[in-house]
Amino acid sequence: MAKLDSSLKNMVLSLFFISLVMSAALAFVYSATKDPIAASAKAKEVNAIKEVLPDFNNDPLSEGKEIDGIIFYPAMQDGKAVGYAAKTFTDNGYSGRFDLMVGFLPDGKINNVVVLQQKETPGLGSNMTKPKFSNQFININITELKDQRLAVRKDGGTIDAISAATISSRAYCDAIQKAHDLLIKNFPPDKEIGEAQK
Repeated sequence: MAKLDSSLKNMVLSLFFISLVMSAALAFVYSATKDPIAASAKAKEVNAIKEVLPDFNNDPLSEGKEIDGIIFYPAMQDGKAVGYAAKTFTDNGYSGRFDLMVGFLPDGKINNVVVLQQKETPGLGSNMTKPKFSNQFININITELKDQRLAVRKDGGTIDAISAATISSRAYCDAIQKAHDLLIKNFPPDKEIGEAQK
């Protein structure tokens, strides 16, 4: 086989064909993995909704409603509201954005919180996933707090911050507060969350 001349034209053609083959390979890998990745993400959300709310028998995922970037999933048991799961977020973490799933009961109390995704410092901010921190939020009704604000003790609140990770702790409170404020504003208590504001 004859060796190609090292001309600009031959180099450009070689690069073009290499790029074409690599693009086709990437497209194939993307199409082969797109559906499994989407199914995995959906399963993770469904499991998080189940973790943060009492038993329900509707399909909250299909009934989700997005408001200002936060998705609310209504949970029903035999047609009666048992709460809302809120997929919320904050951009104020030490390492940027992280996502939470928060379960609110019909009376407005927090039932549970699950971290969906975070990139906080391992051993510090990443401790937000541990029960010692997250269990503090269970049964809190934000509307009954001072100034109706969720905050760490350093800021006059009731939450013990993670040691050496106050920024992450504040961001966690921020994500839950945003979800709570939108829930109260957009789903009136007399229709959706029981007696939360009475």
